[in-house]
Amino acid sequence: QVQFVESGGGLVQPGGSLTLSCAASGLTLSGSAVGWFRQAPGKQREGVACISSRAGTTVYADSVKGRFTISRDNSQNTLYLQMNNLRPEDTAVYYCGSALPGAYYPLDSSYFTSWGQGTQVTVSS
Repeated sequence: QVQFVESGGGLVQPGGSLTLSCAASGLTLSGSAVGWFRQAPGKQREGVACISSRAGTTVYADSVKGRFTISRDNSQNTLYLQMNNLRPEDTAVYYCGSALPGAYYPLDSSYFTSWGQGTQVTVSS
């Protein structure tokens, strides 16, 4: 059974930085396509950043390009999201998920599963 445990969220001022972590069990990150998604109140879950299996090709939402970086530590089986220059519109609950078998559509949440409990990120002065 695949499980993700997200952590690292919190309250940060605009322009600040946070690093989110996602500890995975039940799958090997190096062999899986995984990603970070977020959901703000009243909005649908949206893709933030994804990383493919093996090659580790990354894809980012336009809204976070140049500010966020997705990475994985294969030895720790942990996924990370480094977030810089945070904006109020980045406020959301952040989740990680894994791509459905045989169906990797980066940033499309309908093709991802095994969501963790999420971690709240609030950007406010």
